[in-house]
Amino acid sequence: MKVLDLHCHAGHVFEGWFASEDDFQGQNQRGLVQCPFCGDSGISKRLSAPRLNLGAKPPAPQASAQPAKEGSTPGSQDSVALPPALQAAWLELARKIAANTEDVGERFADEARRMHHGETEERAIRGQATPDEAAQLLDEGIAVLPLPLPVTAKETLH
Repeated sequence: MKVLDLHCHAGHVFEGWFASEDDFQGQNQRGLVQCPFCGDSGISKRLSAPRLNLGAKPPAPQASAQPAKEGSTPGSQDSVALPPALQAAWLELARKIAANTEDVGERFADEARRMHHGETEERAIRGQATPDEAAQLLDEGIAVLPLPLPVTAKETLH
């Protein structure tokens, strides 16, 4: 088993486990390796080495993350990598959202309207809407929140 330190274009750092270097390269070339935080499939290996415990020196402090630039979106090139603890908290929250909502897919705007007008029971839903659809829902007084969920938040971990 080969454990690799990986990162996406947005700077998110995560770990991947593969049977071999060839297994990683093959999966990565086919776009099967994705960032668990933003879903980016532009994944690169980070420099890594086995950890050698040569003493009780504390690890070097990491640079703190700065807020994302104005106008940037999660997963965009302008995003700043989050500290690992914040990444873990975000992924846990995303999994809770996915577990407690119904995925209505591309029917999100229509389903939100149907619930708002009392045509169907109210329930927690998630799905996809274009920016125009989301703006129209807000104009109609229907509360929506754009929240990009990483693909891995919707799947069971193995």
